Amino acid sequence: MMDEKAARKLGRTVETLVAAAGKAGADACDAVAVLSRSKGVTVRFGKVESTESSESDEIALRVFIGRRVASVSANSSADAAVLAERAVEMAKASPEDPFQQLAAENRLARTFPDLDLFDPSEISSAALAGEAMEMEEAALSIAGVTNSGSSSANAGLGGLVLATSHGFSGSYFSSRFSRAVSVIAGEGTAMERDYDYSSRVHHGELEIPATIGRNAGEKAVRRLGAVKADTGPITAVFDPRAARGLAGTLAGAINGAAVARKTSFWRDRMDKQIAAAKITVTDDPLKRRGPSSRPFDGEGITGQPLVMVENGVLKHWFLSTSV
Repeated sequence: MMDEKAARKLGRTVETLVAAAGKAGADACDAVAVLSRSKGVTVRFGKVESTESSESDEIALRVFIGRRVASVSANSSADAAVLAERAVEMAKASPEDPFQQLAAENRLARTFPDLDLFDPSEISSAALAGEAMEMEEAALSIAGVTNSGSSSANAGLGGLVLATSHGFSGSYFSSRFSRAVSVIAGEGTAMERDYDYSSRVHHGELEIPATIGRNAGEKAVRRLGAVKADTGPITAVFDPRAARGLAGTLAGAINGAAVARKTSFWRDRMDKQIAAAKITVTDDPLKRRGPSSRPFDGEGITGQPLVMVENGVLKHWFLSTSV
């Protein structure tokens, strides 16, 4: 799945873009290339419904003329000189922005921790189909399950190569494997749908297909006969699957760009209580095999664990150099 030759080519591409921007008149610049590969199989009632495969290599260049800045993007086959000249001309016509700048050199990552983010396992489409069928079969075997929504298995990778005019150069790649199945329990107007899934950086750490299938079927059956709660104060217990959605809502509300635009409902809540005192949320980009871990961010700065919410109190925003 991983094309090392393609990765090296992207590295040369961003270095060429940085050099071309300097020749075109940029005072400073950074260039990034993003690579992605994915394939997946979806089945229903033991038959393959669809197979998908996608590949993309994209590049972006940001140039600075004093405090004027412009960005352009294209696919990796674009001519570097043409792209750089276009970006420089756009920057010259842009208004000054006193906050736009590259990250300070003393903050740039110089060493990159091994986070074990890449699993080179090659999973064939036939193997993915087999995983999906096994999940669906296990889900349909649960008493009370009457229909299949679908079952799917996917494998892919994403990578990033970043270079800047003040000396940073780095790259990282991360694999991703997933399995998911959805089924329906009950009949007529009493039907209920539920699902289960597993997603990991390393294929060997996925929950086994049969377990995912059984969990999906049992969850769907448990929903049968559910009734609406009475209006009033209640104690709510969230399914663990809700954690990702809650974390996403939190991240959006404390995003520095949203705070700067005054579009966040928590823009005036720094150092104030926003959650129960038992809740602490930590952003850790250096977690080994973490689904969103990275050795450096989009500006080339080494990530560090950061307590965003401590005992229910908001402690930090998610910020870039320009915010």
